[in-house]
Amino acid sequence: ALEGVVTPAFWKDRRVFVTGHTGFKGAWLVALLQHLGARVTGYALDPPTEPSLFVAARLRDAITDLRGDVRDAAHVEDAICHAEPDIILHFAAQSLVRASYKDPLGTYATNVMGTAHVLNAARRAAPDVVLIATTDKVYAHGEITRPFREDDPLGGQADPYSTSKACAEMVATQYAKALGERCAVLTARAGNVIGGGDFAEDRILPDAVRAFSCGERLALRYPQAVRPWQHVLDPLTGYL
Repeated sequence: ALEGVVTPAFWKDRRVFVTGHTGFKGAWLVALLQHLGARVTGYALDPPTEPSLFVAARLRDAITDLRGDVRDAAHVEDAICHAEPDIILHFAAQSLVRASYKDPLGTYATNVMGTAHVLNAARRAAPDVVLIATTDKVYAHGEITRPFREDDPLGGQADPYSTSKACAEMVATQYAKALGERCAVLTARAGNVIGGGDFAEDRILPDAVRAFSCGERLALRYPQAVRPWQHVLDPLTGYL
């Protein structure tokens, strides 16, 4: 079934609205959609890093590139309704755990209310599908020692980032009921991603490249931690 949709036959000329398209995963997503022939409108803040994959790959040349903040409900709705998308892929987020401790209110405003704004706009724009990208950190840990399953309870109490993403999942569930059969609302939970073009702070491979390029020792923030990693193209293919 997956092979049937990740092809130009499905995506060619399909109108796709992507939030957060200037970020690492968003830029890779735009590149994939461009390759598949989709008509992409991107909505995001300026690229979050310098350099950035979005700029280096000259991705804005092939899409409608809009600047905006998902915390601005009226602007989000106007942008989405003007684009008349068939599919909305919502990636815009405050995605760093340590940054969420420094600015919890900003994290909640972006990840919770930003998601609500996108979904509320879908009530008027009536796309076929809205996909919300969340995280594998949304689960309630409790005493669970095995790998999480999709039907495990949500929690995300460990930090503001995780909590905000768990809240986004619940917002999506409510809007899925409100939109009914007119629009499918989905969430997808990815893990930590690696891949070319990632220049963000607090990520192990960019940190390693920066350190080794300067002949410095790599500083591991949590050397006893165990983290799952996946190449960025794996979750992106899953989303599509």
